[in-house]
Amino acid sequence: MRLLPGLFAAFAASAATVVLCAAANAPAPASPDEPRYDASGRLIAPADYRDWAFLSSGVDMSYSERPGTADAHSFDNVFAPRAAYAVFKRTGAWPDKTILILENRGAKSKGSINRLGFFQSGEVTGLEAHVKDTARFKGGWGFFSLDGIGPAQQIPYTAVCYACHQAHAAADTTFVQFYPTLLPVATRLGTLNPAYVAETK
Repeated sequence: MRLLPGLFAAFAASAATVVLCAAANAPAPASPDEPRYDASGRLIAPADYRDWAFLSSGVDMSYSERPGTADAHSFDNVFAPRAAYAVFKRTGAWPDKTILILENRGAKSKGSINRLGFFQSGEVTGLEAHVKDTARFKGGWGFFSLDGIGPAQQIPYTAVCYACHQAHAAADTTFVQFYPTLLPVATRLGTLNPAYVAETK
């Protein structure tokens, strides 16, 4: 069927109006850096976390006084979405739907021209997520171990990590005391955890 030129123009204009109205009424897409869960409520690991803001790195850090294996050292690297990082710098707290990623990598001392100290090896040996989702988690935050290749179940609230973060984390239940660009922010804005302040006196 062929449309007359005037009728075709009117039809095209009407179709364009419908498309524009539908686009205006469609819900805005969620930020790609917000947490995503599968149908079972398991966290889907963010694929591009290494493009996020780098908060800090530690070597052989442990909350236990027991020494690790002498010849098995490791780095941990912490990343946050850049938008969330910007909000923390303004407010001293993380916005809802923030994901912090803790990445573990092996450490080596011998390689190329290196003669002293350690550098990070290529393989990821562990991956954990600390997620702020106030509508989903008791206390606002949930922990996940993303060591597997698929989505991860939330670590149970009975795990020691929850109580430890509540009692010792510097700000917003996160270990900001180990993030050198953010501890001064929380200090200046007065958002430090009183328990952390008390144990540092």
